[in-house]
Amino acid sequence: MSSPTDLRRLRGDRTRRAVLDDAVQEASVRGLDALSFGALAASAPVNKSAIAGLFGSKEQLQLAAVERAAEIYTEHVVVPARSAARGLDRVWALVRAWTEYSRARVFRGGCFFRTVEIEFDMRDGAVRDAVVAAQRSWEAYLEHQVRLAVAAGELAPETDPAQVVFEVDALLYAANDRSLLFGDDRVYARTIEGVRGVLAARGADLAALR
Repeated sequence: MSSPTDLRRLRGDRTRRAVLDDAVQEASVRGLDALSFGALAASAPVNKSAIAGLFGSKEQLQLAAVERAAEIYTEHVVVPARSAARGLDRVWALVRAWTEYSRARVFRGGCFFRTVEIEFDMRDGAVRDAVVAAQRSWEAYLEHQVRLAVAAGELAPETDPAQVVFEVDALLYAANDRSLLFGDDRVYARTIEGVRGVLAARGADLAALR
């Protein structure tokens, strides 16, 4: 049987998760600087003081939001692609999952990390470091899959994996940003075609890129 302490901890964890789920949605639209204990209390199951007690400071709230956003990103982009074989198939699955993650508005403001990268790119501090770490983690994972594709002969041996990642990310981000600005989902098809071209230029079999 759970003790009163365990039950309180469980309720606290649930409350913290609920607050963070609201926070990442708000930050995806208005940025991390727009987060406040008072505003979050308006839709949370606890009051402003309780939220302050959960996080301690605005910076800690922002850091927790970045961490929660990374979990959601992984759930919607990385995990679905794991069913694909490593290498080229996984790269393509990641691209497909990313476009669906953006198109489906998993975050109301499109890709959470696009919003906060622009917000913090010229700043110093722990929040910027957390955003950079999340972005580097994604790029490293995607680059690793490109390297595996090269090693397997699925891409040309002279392929520069870092360059491929740079080009693929640029196309993904363009689709996200332009879909938000113009309200046009057709940009996702253009991005898929663009990534197909990037990979085909490195020797990928077009039949594998469907």
